[in-house]
Amino acid sequence: MIKRNVLKDLEYWASKQNPKPLMLRGSRQVGKTTLIDIFSQGFQNYLYLNLEKSPSAIVLFEKEQEIDALLADIFLFCNKERKPGKILLFIDEIQNSETAILKLRYFYEAKLPDLYVIAAGSLLETVLNKQVSFPVGRLEYLAIRPCVFNEFLLAIGEKQLEKALQNYSIPEALHQKTINLFNTYTLIGGMPEVVSNYSKNRDYLKLNSIYESLLISFQDDVEKYARNSTMSNVIRYVLQYAWKFVAERIVLGGFAGSAYKAREMGEALRTLEKTFILELSYPITSTFAPIHKELKRSPKLLWLDTGLVNYAAGMQKEVFGAMDILDAWRGKIAEQIVAQEILALNNKVSNNRTFWVSSKKSSEAEVDFVLSFNGKIIPIEVKSGHNAKLRSLHTFMEMATHDIAVRVWSEPFSINEVKTIGGKKRFKLINLPFYYVGQLEKILNEYI
Repeated sequence: MIKRNVLKDLEYWASKQNPKPLMLRGSRQVGKTTLIDIFSQGFQNYLYLNLEKSPSAIVLFEKEQEIDALLADIFLFCNKERKPGKILLFIDEIQNSETAILKLRYFYEAKLPDLYVIAAGSLLETVLNKQVSFPVGRLEYLAIRPCVFNEFLLAIGEKQLEKALQNYSIPEALHQKTINLFNTYTLIGGMPEVVSNYSKNRDYLKLNSIYESLLISFQDDVEKYARNSTMSNVIRYVLQYAWKFVAERIVLGGFAGSAYKAREMGEALRTLEKTFILELSYPITSTFAPIHKELKRSPKLLWLDTGLVNYAAGMQKEVFGAMDILDAWRGKIAEQIVAQEILALNNKVSNNRTFWVSSKKSSEAEVDFVLSFNGKIIPIEVKSGHNAKLRSLHTFMEMATHDIAVRVWSEPFSINEVKTIGGKKRFKLINLPFYYVGQLEKILNEYI
């Protein structure tokens, strides 16, 4: 089993006095069930209900009774004897029962001292779209995402390298090895089943059947959240043809060579966004906090996972053969993997990515990502080459109220004192190897 970073968040949640029920959010197959199986080892009692595989369990929540009585029924349903100590109840695929969702508030209000409740649902949007009322103020939320690079290292047995990574103290002698491992991670992605299979077999070809089954499962789910047959067709079109537009700014009308109007395509993409399969990342035009997204401008398309993107777009060979992932696929897959590492900097469901564009219509200046950090907006460019080539970054920094910028590349870590091309300002350029993106906030803390 893969050791996930989010276990620390679960442990923190469980350390609270009378914690609210925890709702896990995330795409299908990101390892929610396996994660809770591991987490359950710290409890004397573990009750697992899957309301999709065992629909008869739904009846448990439809009976009007006290929480103590409901809990006794769940123990009986699970054929478990209650032992003294803590109880972890995990309700999986909870979207199949609106009553079970509403019951979550009563678990919290009952304030049973040894009861901890977690719920998850890959297709919660089917309930949200029906405007079912979630127990406001009675739940906590936690995002579960694909594995990030340090988790990949642990999975393949590189424990000492992972430890050095966490301390951002990888010696230059191990730089190329670490970059090569990051390139492998970029190729296969972070879907837990893929990472687990690769760690056992080290065979890329054995992974393709996993990608295929994941893509089919996404297609199979379409009818569950599409509101009509037209919307089903648009969503299926996106899932078939849109992968190759990764990290590109898109126009909704006629997107991916379709005949669909902007309204239809926009609704389809936003529906998939709710299922965490993709994200429409919108730009900002300001260089200072707070972040204000320009929703009238063209968004950038980001996907769940690079492994799925490489497979679905037919780009595995190109990424596999690249010495530098910035040279593969015009740098798009490099931008996607950086997006994944940035998203995973925290596990808030509301966390998303954004980028910067100049407010001047005559300017083409665009910075790949921006990160809100300690009241400052930090620009992040994914690009190799001489500092002078980072023209958009220079444009941003001339207007910024701070002096820190980040460039992500395949070279070793370094920091340069740089003067903007216009000569108006000096700033620190942190040159970050790809493998340190997951440590970005720790590194920024040292320089801000």
